[in-house]
Amino acid sequence: MKLPDRQYLRSVGLVVRREFLAQVRTKAYRIGILITATGIIAATVIYSFVHTDGPKTETIALAGAQPAVATQLPVTGKAAGFDIDVHADLSDEQARQQVSDGSADVALLGSAAGGYTAVVSKSLDPTLAAVLSSAVRAAALDQALSAGDIDKSAVLGAVTKATVTVQAQQPPDPHRDERIRMSWVVLILLVMSVISFGVYVAMGVVEEKSSRVVELLLSTVRPLQLLWGKVLGIGAAALVQVVFIGAVAAVAGSSAGLITFSATAIGALVAALAWFVLGYLLFSMLYAAAGSLVSRQEEVQGATAPLLLVIMASYVIGITTISNPDSTLGAVLTWIPPFSAYIVPIRIAAGVARPVEIVGSLVLMVLACGLVAAIAARIYARSILHTGARITWRQALRR
Repeated sequence: MKLPDRQYLRSVGLVVRREFLAQVRTKAYRIGILITATGIIAATVIYSFVHTDGPKTETIALAGAQPAVATQLPVTGKAAGFDIDVHADLSDEQARQQVSDGSADVALLGSAAGGYTAVVSKSLDPTLAAVLSSAVRAAALDQALSAGDIDKSAVLGAVTKATVTVQAQQPPDPHRDERIRMSWVVLILLVMSVISFGVYVAMGVVEEKSSRVVELLLSTVRPLQLLWGKVLGIGAAALVQVVFIGAVAAVAGSSAGLITFSATAIGALVAALAWFVLGYLLFSMLYAAAGSLVSRQEEVQGATAPLLLVIMASYVIGITTISNPDSTLGAVLTWIPPFSAYIVPIRIAAGVARPVEIVGSLVLMVLACGLVAAIAARIYARSILHTGARITWRQALRR
């Protein structure tokens, strides 16, 4: 296989520069970035306000606790912004069962030594933990002071022993919510970017055909040079937009406390960029081929409809994967391009993708990009100068 010479690459580079500047200099490109960035910031602010207003309702199952604890919990909770519902006079087993089946948020189990254990499903809200500690200490203090003979050392000992130890029934994932938010950002960013810039590629091809500009271009460059230049030039503009919007989303999410600059967030963003490049290359080649099949802008939608169908199917599957990233469907589609371009970044963000799956799916996606590029280049070279009636995909491959 002969490698491209310097003159070939120089011609491609000129087309890349032309397409990149043509994209970034348009008002639509710049306004689109600003609108998207503003929308992300606004959505983050609204989300923060919506999820911080109003009292939180918590159900506490009590077992072996002093009677004063049941009375003290609602009072202490109200001061901290909680509406606490108490299920009292339960056995330890009953209280634990209520947490297991979701009837209670916390099971507060008292012991003969004066200490307490807070049993939760996964994790305990720090503010609620402070409420529990304050309530049991206040109850212990009241109980000690109500004794006939008040002994300062006994009072101090009772209050000191009234501590709360947290016990989780299931090991918590401290980054679970962050992973879900990152998965949504990655999915929406990938889908919208590939669709919008893929359409730009197709419409650019049709515009050059309808205005006969392509005939002038092909007098100085080859069809494949023009194809690669257009795909890479528009892709560079798309990558700039994705990086900018991703950075805005990361900063906005971090400022609102929705995500942290942890290994989880950084890994998800890097994976999103890598898979965006591969997904864009695969689909943009097909979009360019689709654009070469028609001669009018009005026909672009019909020619690219099959590609949009595949992308939207990937989006729907991606939504399912976010809710259950370790599902059989997600594991299978990890190995199937082009679905892997959307599924793998989500599973990486969710922390369930194994190294062999990441590497294997990456290799398959690269091979798929090479195969699609060869097919798209064949269609493009045979159809770019065609005018008149629309050519079908089957006709283009047989020509």
